[in-house]
Amino acid sequence: MQPTNTSQLEAFFRQHGIRDVECLFADISGYPRGKLMPASSFAAGAELRIAQAIPMQAVTGDYSYDPIFPDADPDVRLLPDYATLKLSPWSSVPRAVAIHDCIELNGEPCVFAARSLLKMVLARYAARGLTPVVAPEIEFYLTAPNVDPSQPLLAPAARNGRAEVGQSAFSLNMLNELAPFWDEFRAALDALGVQADTWIHEVGPTQYEINLLHGDALALADQAFWFKYAAKETAIKHGLNAVFMAKPIAGAPGSSMHLHQSVLDAHGRNIFSSEEGAESPRFRHFIAGLQTHAPDLMLIFAPHVNSYRRFVRDSQAPVNLHWGYDNRTTGLRIPVSGPAARRVENRIAGADANPYLAIAASLAAGLAGMDEALTPTEPIAVTASAYDQAHALARSFLPALEQMERSASSRRLLGDAFVTGFCAVKALEYDSYLREISAWERRFLLPQV
Repeated sequence: MQPTNTSQLEAFFRQHGIRDVECLFADISGYPRGKLMPASSFAAGAELRIAQAIPMQAVTGDYSYDPIFPDADPDVRLLPDYATLKLSPWSSVPRAVAIHDCIELNGEPCVFAARSLLKMVLARYAARGLTPVVAPEIEFYLTAPNVDPSQPLLAPAARNGRAEVGQSAFSLNMLNELAPFWDEFRAALDALGVQADTWIHEVGPTQYEINLLHGDALALADQAFWFKYAAKETAIKHGLNAVFMAKPIAGAPGSSMHLHQSVLDAHGRNIFSSEEGAESPRFRHFIAGLQTHAPDLMLIFAPHVNSYRRFVRDSQAPVNLHWGYDNRTTGLRIPVSGPAARRVENRIAGADANPYLAIAASLAAGLAGMDEALTPTEPIAVTASAYDQAHALARSFLPALEQMERSASSRRLLGDAFVTGFCAVKALEYDSYLREISAWERRFLLPQV
């Protein structure tokens, strides 16, 4: 039984010898932030606060001074979701972890918090008697330690003492490499309630993909958050890096976070299928919503300068939002399935995307398409390639930032305050990036200009 009140929590903590609780939430990058609280205080329901700007902390550690954040830097409350309380699988002493919501002091959800945004989108579905179902597929690399960030990431030594060179997609031999990490990581996912489905070795050297079982959108966003946190902590214990950058290694495939999405009605029926099993009108409206609104939300799916290196033709990373049946060249793929499992696979998001925000943005776009009864383009044939069509997504970070910032659609779907704050933080990160001089500039410009 999941503990929810003081006596149950105290008994749970005594049973497991828990001293402290990690009170966590995901910032806009999906990075875990929060505070460590004594278990006794947590059980007693002690109030926990944090500055309102923390959910919008930049990857550089800086904060935007945009007027959206008051100079007074007010607090928000951290309220635990007791359903997420778990035993920490990475702590050296018994410790619990719990995901928290950021709540303003007036009781309203903090509009800058990623989990709040997803809840806001899910409330729109609930108001229509609908429930989204989501299944993320998460790719990442395991690399050797990288103590000098100016040097490229390298594959770690395998059982035979040599580093893998790649091109081992779906190899079970390569999947068995680094077994001590995988054994502990799998145990960590089990402890956290992350329901992994299939595990595969991807194309890149020590690149892997783990698919999560489909389910409630908020629960799956929580699981994706736990997944990345557990992978990083477990990798460090084994002298490795778990890398979720969209394009961490030059010349190697990028890492994605494909999102499979369907929607159920109040009776648990998939609204993308008619009673006869055919495609419903809302199925195509949902696709059209993604085609119409996702370009303005590109910065959510590809949130960093590095993200745009992944979108390369003929790489199974999309360059537009064409859709097709069982066609991996498209941005929106429709897997072959029965009527009950009819779904849309959004292939745009990178592994570096915040799962709460990526799921929220994708579902918001799809719902808008259904509300507006939008019509999609004709599907790309199975024998055709979407790479033969125009590159219709933002090709780099700055155009994506500018498009989202001036988009009325993005503000309507995600909220004006969130978009203003998110874009302000992303502009701050871009300014930091521009202050770095890259190896490319030294390699070619130094001798020739």
